[in-house]
Amino acid sequence: MNSQEKEITYTTSNSYSTLNQLTPQTKRVWLVCHGMGYLSRYFLRYFKGLNAEENYIIAPQAPSKFYLQPKRHVGANWLTKDETAAGMANILNYFDAVLKAEKLPKYFPLIVLGYSQGVSVAMRYLAQRQLQCDQLVLHSGGIPKELKASDFNYLSEATKVKLIYGTEDQYLNKARIEEETSRARELFGSRVSLFPFKGKHVVNVNYIEKLV
Repeated sequence: MNSQEKEITYTTSNSYSTLNQLTPQTKRVWLVCHGMGYLSRYFLRYFKGLNAEENYIIAPQAPSKFYLQPKRHVGANWLTKDETAAGMANILNYFDAVLKAEKLPKYFPLIVLGYSQGVSVAMRYLAQRQLQCDQLVLHSGGIPKELKASDFNYLSEATKVKLIYGTEDQYLNKARIEEETSRARELFGSRVSLFPFKGKHVVNVNYIEKLV
């Protein structure tokens, strides 16, 4: 058996979702990355409590869709451990296209939020594209091991980094919480603020609404 794995490049398309309208009254833009098993249009429900006139939310859509059992709802996945670098390269180009399509004003206040698997995608995008943001929110997800403090030297000293997690998260234990906290401080130093809450692996809407 003489099998080979080959690679091609081709053009594809993907959707993304937005909430509210970008107007002169908008005070901040959010770039929010959902977790595994979500779709961007449903992830936006967690941001509906924000002031609609002041907040414009952009939710990219993970490219790989699959059925969630047992009801066969559709969810999506950003990356796996197989060909992670190639998958992330595609996601970088996709995010670039989303932001280009949105034609955001320069120097607009920006909050970047990643939830669960979306944390790794958001952080890699910032590191690769050196996107400035006012807040980086890491909610219940793991920090990619390859990232270094120097990858984020470009960020303004005023950028706030917030680590949110549930103390009863089924994917975390005490050692993992300590590890992720240590990694966040290693990358961002004193800019990191911790926001634990009593709860499982869920999106904390109350904390999201307090970010502004």
